[in-house]
Amino acid sequence: MTEAGGSTGTGSTEAAEASTSAPARRRPSGQAVRGAVALARGRVATLVWLAAVVCALFLAVGALVIALKMNQHNDIVSFVTDVAGKLDFGDFKKFHGANAATKGALVNWGIAAVIYLVIGKVLDRIIRP
Repeated sequence: MTEAGGSTGTGSTEAAEASTSAPARRRPSGQAVRGAVALARGRVATLVWLAAVVCALFLAVGALVIALKMNQHNDIVSFVTDVAGKLDFGDFKKFHGANAATKGALVNWGIAAVIYLVIGKVLDRIIRP
């Protein structure tokens, strides 16, 4: 019956070989996608927390630089106080009299540093799965 157009069984073998030789494209499973999304959210949350900590660090070091009356003409000291001044939210409390600048830097930049840390941790908890 093979010569009359019947099947010899080789056609199905060729189809099986073709399907095994070509890589099958499979869609990722739901669990793999959820795992990748959780990993990405975890990394973004870590970056947000790291940014908040760096901002708070600049504010804390800036307040320390002002309190210790370090040389404002030094490039590093100037850079730290400039960045801290840009990260500041403004004056929470105004001081007058002796050492008003030092008190203002310690209180205002300290409060701003705490705000950055609190907001950073809240965002970290919201973003992280």
